[in-house]
Amino acid sequence: MPRRTTTMLASTVLLIALLCAGVLIKTPYSEMSPGPTVNTLGEHDGEPVLQIAGRKTYPTTGNLNMTTVRVTSADYRMNLVEAVYGWLAHDNIVVPHDTLYPDGKTEEQSKQENAEEFTQSQESAKVAALEELDIPVQAWVIVASVVKGSPAQGRLHAGDVIKSVDGKPVKAPADVAKLVTRHEPGEKVVFTVIPAKDAAEAEKTGKPATRTEDVTVTTKEAEDGKRAIVGIQAGTDHTFPFSIDIKLADVGGPSAGLMFALGIVDKLTPENLTGGKFVAGTGTIDDDGKVGPIGGVEMKTVGAREQGAEFFLTPKDNCASAAEDVPEGLTLVKVDTMDDAMQSLEDIREGRTDRLPTCSKG
Repeated sequence: MPRRTTTMLASTVLLIALLCAGVLIKTPYSEMSPGPTVNTLGEHDGEPVLQIAGRKTYPTTGNLNMTTVRVTSADYRMNLVEAVYGWLAHDNIVVPHDTLYPDGKTEEQSKQENAEEFTQSQESAKVAALEELDIPVQAWVIVASVVKGSPAQGRLHAGDVIKSVDGKPVKAPADVAKLVTRHEPGEKVVFTVIPAKDAAEAEKTGKPATRTEDVTVTTKEAEDGKRAIVGIQAGTDHTFPFSIDIKLADVGGPSAGLMFALGIVDKLTPENLTGGKFVAGTGTIDDDGKVGPIGGVEMKTVGAREQGAEFFLTPKDNCASAAEDVPEGLTLVKVDTMDDAMQSLEDIREGRTDRLPTCSKG
């Protein structure tokens, strides 16, 4: 066989072997890519994303799109070929698997956590929106969760409204921990609560719950050995003066909070917030309207621009990263609070784009 033919054959066999090895070799990486965007002012799967009843709403124009990121699942391991392709692809990012799924989380655990964060983000979006409009929202301190095997298990229940601890009224979740840790391990704490069942019935009927119970729980020592605990996580629940439902399935995590809040405000005010412009964005939001950073902002800006967005509301702490590679035709607008976002939307609809606080590198 001629030497040239032998060399080509050997090279071909080697190439095939390398490709096979690349497919078989698993890597500790995951991939992020642009996900779909949804207009919070519009419809998704045939029904309005924001559904408000019991309060006058107004027609809206333009877009206030929430954005998403696609990620490989927790149980999937990229092979070497996929990882290399992902590194070379402009619109994808390859990151260490543990960055997306720390502590060895399974796919089921990750989905459950994302669902819980999404639900909480909706709650905070409603509160922030109504606070922006000076519409009163009643807040309650509740038992958010009970640790399995803790002293509180079987005595306190998720959804119980905590009125007081040892006779001292509580106004915020932090008050509960403060009052419990005044005790030594082994001492008794008295919680005055409205049982979860009664609280749920009261919210359903619109009538105040009046029946309370005193529940005594014996504290135990925390694992750090520095404080007494009972094994609950306190949280906040709200009673809204009218119904606000957010209909969006197959989405998880807290990053749509800002855009949901802005969409609610737009629906409840006669003036169109966007002036007909296509605005997208991202960011968590808390009850006080503080906007927080999110992951995958580079992928979200790409997805938003592909759908036609002209402006992208960007959490302040994500600005530097997002500004490293801005899609052509997209303006990154820096926001830190709900008020910042509202002011920027006013500038956009009034054509004062030179006044927008844009993101910069570094």
